[in-house]
Amino acid sequence: MGQHRKIIQIVGYQNSGKTTLMEQLIKQASTEGLRVGTIKHHGHGGVPMIDSSKDSSRHEQAGASVSAVEGEGTLRMSIHQHNWQLAEILKIYAALPLDIILIEGYKSEHYPKVVLLRTAQDQELLQQISNILCVIYWPSYPLDQTLARPAFSIDEESQYMEFLMREMRGKL
Repeated sequence: MGQHRKIIQIVGYQNSGKTTLMEQLIKQASTEGLRVGTIKHHGHGGVPMIDSSKDSSRHEQAGASVSAVEGEGTLRMSIHQHNWQLAEILKIYAALPLDIILIEGYKSEHYPKVVLLRTAQDQELLQQISNILCVIYWPSYPLDQTLARPAFSIDEESQYMEFLMREMRGKL
């Protein structure tokens, strides 16, 4: 998985803008004719209810061909088992005709990641996660000019969208 389709993770703490960035990427990729699948990790605890999985609904409304939300062993595609690993969900998606899979959450997985930073406390994410593709930071984040990876202000939408779309088109 990931050899013939691009997989990119969007990670950050609550209210950092993950879902909004996901929507932007889904809309742009869909506009360019790419089929997008999304997976959201319901990190707030509990089983995601159909009416409370609004982020995955936002993914669908943005143009995702397939959208799922997982929490406490429930994959909101009405599939249940004791616990879901991201690799198992990706196997299901492997059978679907998708060009890109965007993943919201799952910080500890190894796929290329976009990290959203909102406050100084979010800095710890840069040490906790691997395979960082780029950083998108809010004005409230005290940018350290020594970041060893591409970094964009949240206000530089055209620049980070161009960078990310180039990445998503990369190995298709």
